[in-house]
Amino acid sequence: MRKICFLLTLLFLCSAVLSAQTTRKVSLSSGRAAALPATYRPQSGEFRGIWVATVQSIDFGKNKTAAGFRNEFSVLLKNIRDAGFTALIFQVRPMNDAFYLSALNPISRWMTGTEGKRFSDEPGFDPLAYMIRETHRAGLEFHAWLNPYRVANKVQMRKQDYLKTLASNNFATRNPSCVLAVPNGKTFDLILDPGLPAVRKYLCVTVQEIINQYDVDAIHFDDYFYPYTPMGNADATTYKRFAQQGESLEDWRRRNVNTLIREVHEVIKQQNLRYDRKIRFGISPFGIWANNRPVKRTNRHDPDFRKEGSATAGGQSYFRQYADCIKWVREGWIDYIVPQLYWSFDHKDAPYGVLAEWWVQTVRRNNPRVALYIGHGVYQCGTAADWKAPDELTDQVLFNQSLGIRGSVFFSYTRIFRPDNAAQKRASRKLIRDFWKKHYPVQ
Repeated sequence: MRKICFLLTLLFLCSAVLSAQTTRKVSLSSGRAAALPATYRPQSGEFRGIWVATVQSIDFGKNKTAAGFRNEFSVLLKNIRDAGFTALIFQVRPMNDAFYLSALNPISRWMTGTEGKRFSDEPGFDPLAYMIRETHRAGLEFHAWLNPYRVANKVQMRKQDYLKTLASNNFATRNPSCVLAVPNGKTFDLILDPGLPAVRKYLCVTVQEIINQYDVDAIHFDDYFYPYTPMGNADATTYKRFAQQGESLEDWRRRNVNTLIREVHEVIKQQNLRYDRKIRFGISPFGIWANNRPVKRTNRHDPDFRKEGSATAGGQSYFRQYADCIKWVREGWIDYIVPQLYWSFDHKDAPYGVLAEWWVQTVRRNNPRVALYIGHGVYQCGTAADWKAPDELTDQVLFNQSLGIRGSVFFSYTRIFRPDNAAQKRASRKLIRDFWKKHYPVQ
């Protein structure tokens, strides 16, 4: 009997060793490698967020009636709750508009089909109040996702002509001088001018209106600050008017964004103090802050990127969107940060392992009180050339666990619950059924 027990124990140990040996190894910085954990172990208080994008009806369709809106949202919320998510990050301000009843912003065209038009059956129905109430009843957090500056993408007409197509109470319509037309190929992107104090004041009042009227758990900004396309001289007049003496164009743009983040932080902080609330402020920036080998340093005040940047070679939010998100962490202006790491472990310029490790170390060094979650691009499964590993998405979650990262956010709802291909379905099913031990609604 003892021999049998000994042999069984030996067999178990050998099996465990073999399992550990076959665990995928991933590359880290400085040529190091790490083996992924063999199994997923849920953590207490783990953050499991999901983005629901309303722009272009990516995840949520247009509804002419409140009844249609309720029906669509009830299905969405049930899927999210049953799957084991803990937070819904819903885009309530996709294009200088509102998925709520606002005195400052018109009803979104992505909500009812016509900007400024309420639901035909219940004009007084407030979708945001309804969504928050139902989300809290389901035991989930509701994070109100705002895109601060965007007015329109790829406009094919003159700015003044396009603004006439917007609702009369749209801030952009009433303040055309606050809108920049940024070239994007043969079209233009329209954004609110980040350099104007009037724009920042308007955005802060917009946030104030939301947190005054609604029981949101967080205000959430995405990665769109200055646009991904080059600004050119679109803001040259504003720069000449507001830049400090000797301040470079790049530093001025970063100061504009920093000022907005600091001011929004103060708005939320004062609301929390005044009414004993715990509203958080979170931002999801582009996944690379700066490479450790930038093309140039704009001035001697720039950080020492060779020491502080990541071992990557991709686009850089510090230079492209003028988003110094590490400063926001260091100053404590945000409560959580969700870098969008939409690359694989095998990506040539931005390997997932290198970036995830860098973010953990950087947030911990600058301000460990800021919560770090990781943004995952589910849409990459089965579409990106470098996402060849069959379990790439869930391998990333396993790696997060090994680093002590406390949560993830997934882009986006449609790719998890209405997958485009077998790879997306496999990834979502494994995440929800195998890791979270929950029901996966898609069969």
